Amino acid sequence: MKTHLTELLTTAAKTIVSDAEFHIQLERPKSAEHGDFATNLALMLAKPLKQNPRAIATQIIAALPASEYIAKTEIAGAGFINFFLSAQSKQKVVSEILSAGVNYGRNTSGQQQKVQVEFVSANPTGPLHVGHGRGAAVGDCLARLLDANGWDVTREFYYNDAGAQIDNLTLSVLARCKGIATDDACFPENGYRGEYIADIAQAFLNKETVTADDMQVTASGDVNDAESVRTFAVAYLRHEQDLDLKAFQIKFDVFSLESALYKEGKVAQTVQALINSGHTYEQDDALWLKSTDFGDDKDRVMRKTDGGYTYFVPDVAYHLDKWQRGFSRVINEQGADHHSTITRVRAGLQALDMGIPQGWPDYVLHQMVTVMRGGEEVKLSKRAGSYVTLRDLIDEVGCDATRYFLAARRADSQLVFDIDLARAQTNDNPVYYIQYAHARICSVLNQWSGNAALLANVDLTPLVQTHEAALMQRLNEYPEVVADAATELAPHTVANYLKDLASDLHSYYNEYKFLIDDEAVKLARLSLISATQQVLKNGLNLLGVSAPEKM
Repeated sequence: MKTHLTELLTTAAKTIVSDAEFHIQLERPKSAEHGDFATNLALMLAKPLKQNPRAIATQIIAALPASEYIAKTEIAGAGFINFFLSAQSKQKVVSEILSAGVNYGRNTSGQQQKVQVEFVSANPTGPLHVGHGRGAAVGDCLARLLDANGWDVTREFYYNDAGAQIDNLTLSVLARCKGIATDDACFPENGYRGEYIADIAQAFLNKETVTADDMQVTASGDVNDAESVRTFAVAYLRHEQDLDLKAFQIKFDVFSLESALYKEGKVAQTVQALINSGHTYEQDDALWLKSTDFGDDKDRVMRKTDGGYTYFVPDVAYHLDKWQRGFSRVINEQGADHHSTITRVRAGLQALDMGIPQGWPDYVLHQMVTVMRGGEEVKLSKRAGSYVTLRDLIDEVGCDATRYFLAARRADSQLVFDIDLARAQTNDNPVYYIQYAHARICSVLNQWSGNAALLANVDLTPLVQTHEAALMQRLNEYPEVVADAATELAPHTVANYLKDLASDLHSYYNEYKFLIDDEAVKLARLSLISATQQVLKNGLNLLGVSAPEKM
């Protein structure tokens, strides 16, 4: 409908505007008394046309092509034009939804362009924590949204399996293999102390075999072979993280390893390319990037005096690899602690002089998660030792509630995860409230036991009640919500929409009966709630949440 109104306004505006540029903006008024849509086009044209906005609005309305979907128009305030849609136009959405089914809300705006969404990307040094869980929920929702908007999406997980943290992991496992307790003075100062380290050590001594992605590693059991311990420990934790992701119903298309960038020479090649571009210099026995030439607040060390690379260098190599794989668009979903790396990575990519667009890649950064139970913060997991794990949360409240709660707020806002609320089977729990709306509809349709396929073609003119108009209006908004959420990289807006849609459905359900004697009204109402069921299901799918038929 928004597209239709935009076309009408464009046609009308062109009759009164000869050379002025204009952009059609349509908003949904907060109050129904101001119509279904409103535009400020007349106010925007007032300056170039040097006319009163209300006079321009009058001209625009007069020039609007006839449309069966518009019941009336009115001029409001300084020159806003309000559109009131006809009952037919509002009812039309019901048959559209029932005909489109799972495809309702999807569009082709992405034109199957390649986009990579990198998310989670945890170091393989321990179980996934709730922060990783938030990244997983938001990242997967972003991928689902982009897919719904016609993009060719690749989900990727990048393992930082090189560097000091992996060294600390190796030393920690070695210590436990040798029977050194975590509170012993001989235990590595920066070692990992969770119970999972003891599990890895025992598995290593037992010469167990673990599988991670396409890699299978058998432990040697030799406590004097640090490299064997390192390889096994990383594989063990990658396997554990894979199990966490499986429990969270997250699937990746590609797993990339930082260690592979070094083994394949891509880090060294990237450094040489930066040197060749002329954007580096030697100083104090270190190699520096002239990152200030590309918006950074100071130049950055690339290669330290000991010959090792600083952490952002392999990140630049990794993103160059993404670009060379043909991803014209890349979205990195990461924790807010990665904020400082954005400028450095982008500066490094610009310094390569390879035509990579400025501001590439995109970033979505999520804030920390605080877990609460009984009004008190939950800080520790027995197994992890220092944080609450994602698996703990899933075991406590289930996958659906975990995914919904972690994705339902703006990623850049801090999140309080209330375990008690997430477990509650009350209307205060938003995921329960939404799923219950879906289950309620299923119950009515099962009681009816008619041919659901017929509902797409019934007469909808009996839908004249206020609750019905509100519900149809909400259903009409769904495609716009899906499109805007993808554009703004904001999956939380889908969660908010579903909560509002569920509220409309519950209000309607509580006010009216559906299985009544009046056949025409009955079928029209069943069509409406069937369409609502479909949109609830489609929206929940975008969040990775199930749509149960019984609760």
